[in-house]
Amino acid sequence: MLRITAGKLAGAMRGTIVGTSSRVAAVRSLHGTEESAEEFDKRYEKYFSREGIDGWEIRKGMNDLLGMDVVPSPKIIEAGLRASRRVNDIALAIRWLEGCKDKCGDQKATLYPYLLEKITPTLQELGVPTIEELGYDKPELALKSVFDQ
Repeated sequence: MLRITAGKLAGAMRGTIVGTSSRVAAVRSLHGTEESAEEFDKRYEKYFSREGIDGWEIRKGMNDLLGMDVVPSPKIIEAGLRASRRVNDIALAIRWLEGCKDKCGDQKATLYPYLLEKITPTLQELGVPTIEELGYDKPELALKSVFDQ
């Protein structure tokens, strides 16, 4: 009696699991094609270059970008800096630079100087100082290491 009940229960569960997995596969295949890197860059450049964009929308775009597993290209960084300048928010521009530097991760020694080299003309044009020029790259109140004394 137990064997018959267990067999029916297993059959019912098997039908439920197979039906669910096929529905999940169908939904995942409907997401469309993957966009190229150039299309991705153009989409965010266009987003930051919109007329009438406000500080909240700029922050949302920057937050979305920094939440992705990607280091923004110099063109996107420049578009974000220009958008910050249009709304006259230098703190947002500096925070954007900090976020982009942080996104470089363990490749900070190679990627961040490359990004700075590419965006320096824009920084000078907009009058935005770098993190290093402001001294924000080093903690202000940090104690010296006991190994450095």
